[in-house]
Order: sequence, then C-alpha cells, then structure tokens
Amino acid sequence: MFHFDRGLKLTRADLAVDFRRRQPRAFISHAHRDHMARHELALCTPETARLYHARLGERPVLEIPYRQPIDWGGLRLTTYPAGHCLGSAMLLAEDGETRLLYTGDFKLAASATAEQAELPPADVLVIESTYGAPRHRHVPRAEAIAQLLALVRDTLARGMTPVVHAYALGKAQEVTRLLTSAGIGVLQHKEVYAISQVYCRCGVDLGPFELFGGPPKDGHVVVVPPWRHRAGDCGRIRRPVTFAVTGWAGSPGGAWRLGVDHAIGLSDHADFDELLAAVARVNPRVVYCTHGPESFVWCLREAGYVAFPLGGGWLPLV
Repeated sequence: MFHFDRGLKLTRADLAVDFRRRQPRAFISHAHRDHMARHELALCTPETARLYHARLGERPVLEIPYRQPIDWGGLRLTTYPAGHCLGSAMLLAEDGETRLLYTGDFKLAASATAEQAELPPADVLVIESTYGAPRHRHVPRAEAIAQLLALVRDTLARGMTPVVHAYALGKAQEVTRLLTSAGIGVLQHKEVYAISQVYCRCGVDLGPFELFGGPPKDGHVVVVPPWRHRAGDCGRIRRPVTFAVTGWAGSPGGAWRLGVDHAIGLSDHADFDELLAAVARVNPRVVYCTHGPESFVWCLREAGYVAFPLGGGWLPLV
C-alpha cells in the first residue's frame, strides 16, 4: 500500500506525504515549512490550504475537510484533527483491505487554537515520534500555562518587557490566545502578525493583539519568531526578558541552550506517554516510527507491538 522514497508515498495513488521536495501530488499535514513544498497539486485541509498560500504563494490545492472522506487515486482518504496547529491533520488512507493512518505532527492535549486530535483505528500506523524517549515527559499543560502567566506578570510588574520566542505559525498564536485570555496585551512581530491574520480569517479568536512597531507599549508582551532576537529585529526593546515556549524546555540547561531567560514546557507535540497512548488508541497490527529516536521502536516492541523505524532499509511493502 505504501513505500519509502526519502519519505512516505502511498503507492496506488502515487501520493507523496509531507515531502519537502516538489512533487506532482502530495498531501500536506500542516503548513510548517519542513512538511511542505511548492507541489504541482497539494491535498490538505481548507485551513492548511490558506496557510500554505500565505507562506508559499498561490498553488493548486484539493481541500479535504476533517471527517469528510474522498475517493482519490484508488484510495479513500479522510483527514482528522491532529491538535498540532490550525488545520493540522492526520491522514487515513483505505484501499478496501488495509487502513493506514499517518499522524504527522500531533499532540493529544487540548489546544486554545486548534481542534483536539482524533485517532481512528487502523491496521498500519505511521507515527511522528519526536519525543519518543522516556525522559521526554512534558509538564502538565495547566502547570506550563500558569508558569508562563506568572513569569510574564512578574516581568511586567518590574517594568520590563516580556519577549516570547515562538514559531510564527502555531505556537505564536497559541501563546497570544493564552495571554489575551488572561487580560495581557500582545504585540506581534510582522511575520507572526501575518499568520495570525490567516487564523482570524479562519474564525480563530486570538483576542486583542497588535502589530509590533516599537517601542513596546507598557503592559504588553512582544511575540517574535525564535531567531529574531539574533537578527536585531527587536533592538528597540529596552530591558527585555526573554521566554521560549517549547517541549525542549525540560531538557537539562533548557533556558541556556535556547538562549533565553526562561524556558516554558508548552509543547505542540505528543510526549512519550502521549505517543504510547496514541498507539494504544489506534490499535494497529504494525507501527512505523518517524522523526524520532529509534529507541521508541524498541519501546513499542517491548510493549508487544510489531514496530519498525520508517525508512533506512527497514520498511517492507504493505
């Protein structure tokens, strides 16, 4: 049903999945740049289509709304929410005999700006396993949010400016919504602001936020892409206190490694326990793991699953 060609391909439909190199036909699970290219035809959710156009220009797309199956290329294709960012989707492909579920990037926990993940049962599971090691267990979401708000309020009370480094698509909008919901003003870097406009057009309420033009307003947080503090875009901010919001915050020396004053463990990806829970929910007869440590394969085998890493000569045709 599928094969590996420097990435996952659905054989019958000749459909590439999350390829970074241009393809005649490709499914895009979400609009992060490491999961898409300027394909001749892209299949994706309507929300991802709008973000895809915003990031790479107008391209031919076939929209597949959540839970609305289509027959395409000899397969039945259905998208389900992945909980990763706006429009992020898992793909269920059925050929009449086998059900294959590709997760893409996902998380099971709730989100303020994306639909919560749904995992239908499948025979074959291809799972993104970034945090597939037992040491990767995120702090509870409520605890991470409480830590972020407390540190931001303390920074503002000291007359300093909180500067949150967050990916322009996904994490920046999540942080914006969490802050505005707590009554804290938000100013966004122009790259973040452009993506937030797409979120708003898709009906996602981010609360009141503004374009950052500098200098920052009193009582406001500035949200910037992670690299902009190095590029000098935010040089007009006096007395900044920097924050990173990421699942890597819990790693030893997380704040130092990320080059910030505070690292908050708010992640868009499933941690080790959520990965195991996702596999149990899908209940596949075989699992292929991608974008994570190969040790997760052995964890699954010890739990009784038939599991392989995706690619690297391990992948038989199914």
